[in-house]
Amino acid sequence: MNTAAKAAEPIRIGIVGAGDNTRSRHIPGLKALPGVELVSVCNRRRESSEKVAQEFGIPTVYDRWEDLVAAADTQAIVIGTWPYLHAPVTLAALAAGKHVLCEARMAMNYEEAARMLAAARAKPSLVAQVVPSPFTLHVDRTVNRLIGEGYLGQLLAVDVRANGGAFLDRNGPLSWRRNEALSGRNIMSLGIWYETIMRWVGEAASVMAAGKVFVTSRPDPDSGKPVAVRIPEHLDVLADLRNGAQAHLQISSVQGLVPENEVTLFGADGTLRFSANALYGGRREDTSLRKLSIRPDEIRRWRVEEEFIHAIRGIEQVTLTDFATGARYMAFTDAVAQSLAEGRRVDVPV
Repeated sequence: MNTAAKAAEPIRIGIVGAGDNTRSRHIPGLKALPGVELVSVCNRRRESSEKVAQEFGIPTVYDRWEDLVAAADTQAIVIGTWPYLHAPVTLAALAAGKHVLCEARMAMNYEEAARMLAAARAKPSLVAQVVPSPFTLHVDRTVNRLIGEGYLGQLLAVDVRANGGAFLDRNGPLSWRRNEALSGRNIMSLGIWYETIMRWVGEAASVMAAGKVFVTSRPDPDSGKPVAVRIPEHLDVLADLRNGAQAHLQISSVQGLVPENEVTLFGADGTLRFSANALYGGRREDTSLRKLSIRPDEIRRWRVEEEFIHAIRGIEQVTLTDFATGARYMAFTDAVAQSLAEGRRVDVPV
């Protein structure tokens, strides 16, 4: 079937897990596209499923995600659950011949991500996409251009500081991000920021990590029972990059009154810094960093839903983010988790 004919066909989508990001971004983004129909939804509870269905005009509610995925009324599945269901739903959807848009983080661990990638590669006619890291979309192309033009010279070091800007909350409930049973080996926003590093300067060869849990038990929000917390609330990672540079990533949820997110690239001849949602730079002859302008043609906006639908229709291919990239950042997060557990440097799988 040619591209024009495919573009005229309606695409019917089922949603498994309509969490915050799905309700605020994916559903509105999909509904804004012509020829896209949201036909079904399944959340953890029937009540929340019906609430989402009523809010967005979704006609069918399922009690079990397995039934939604197997139903003949959809061609594509959007997965907005926590990571614990990303692999099972993805594998079931691909086996049923359906396209998949999976929320970040890709999976619980690298083993699951590798299975998802293999399943996607076995069905090359199906689109398999992971929701990308959004924080630097508007500066990515400018950073890549400047690096290519030699702005930095030889890259020597990368420094990532991702903080919530809040003090330690000792009495908060157990969120899914702190719950290993729901989040797996993902640690805070580690994988999200590593995806940015991959876009700019490439991948890590090995990692050495140290982390700390300050509140070792938190109440389950459903049962109220205490659950052990093993996912760090403060993390430092030293990584040797494959290009010869060294990277330091500090991810924290306990550092109050500090800038939330900064990424700095240090070169032999220049420095680039992403901070406060803007890009700064300076060369050897400068005395300080200055704010850099972003060319209009280099600004990339959020268009995940459009890219997904266009890929299904054969208009474009997925670039942000394909399953191969998602599996590579899961390889990194897995290596960090292993380093934490074993107290040693760990190689990152290629």
